[in-house]
Amino acid sequence: MERSKIIAILTGAISIILAIVYLILVQLLDYRDMKPAPISQVVSSPVITISHWQVDKITQI
Repeated sequence: MERSKIIAILTGAISIILAIVYLILVQLLDYRDMKPAPISQVVSSPVITISHWQVDKITQI
């Protein structure tokens, strides 16, 4: 077998293995029971919003 074919097969095998490991990892992370943080532990900083509207009047003579 030529060297380029061996490298292509090896690269493909590594790619498939990484894809399978990724799918297993995603399934494990998705399986966890995610509970929202209690309201008492959520730190909220004050939010300041500023809105400015400017309407120019067009006059016709």
